[in-house]
Amino acid sequence: MNSIEFKKFRKKLNKTQKQMAQLLGVSIKAIHSYEQDWRFIPPHAERQMLFLISNVKGDSKKLKPCWTIKKCPPKKKKECPAWEFNAGKLCWFVSGTICDGTIYKDWDEKMKVCRSCDVFEINVVK
Repeated sequence: MNSIEFKKFRKKLNKTQKQMAQLLGVSIKAIHSYEQDWRFIPPHAERQMLFLISNVKGDSKKLKPCWTIKKCPPKKKKECPAWEFNAGKLCWFVSGTICDGTIYKDWDEKMKVCRSCDVFEINVVK
């Protein structure tokens, strides 16, 4: 997540910098730094921001789970933690998902794949 996207999402949440700092559990100076691109946005802050934004998009009942969008075969679904925990609308949030057959070792690697995925685009960004 870059500073422009961070600020856009904060505004979409209709939060001040102070309120965003409280929601993310960081200082207001950290929020200033993220938005000015002076400081790297840590994975925990990015993850929380994306979680919050995905929950204010509107009617969550209209969102489809990842296994429906990606047309996952039953065997693949049963091996995936998103299926196990019924988190198909938040598959990008769950570590250990196997969308492309790979389990990624860290958040940055996973998000590179997730950001190019239809599920993320539909359930988070739009």
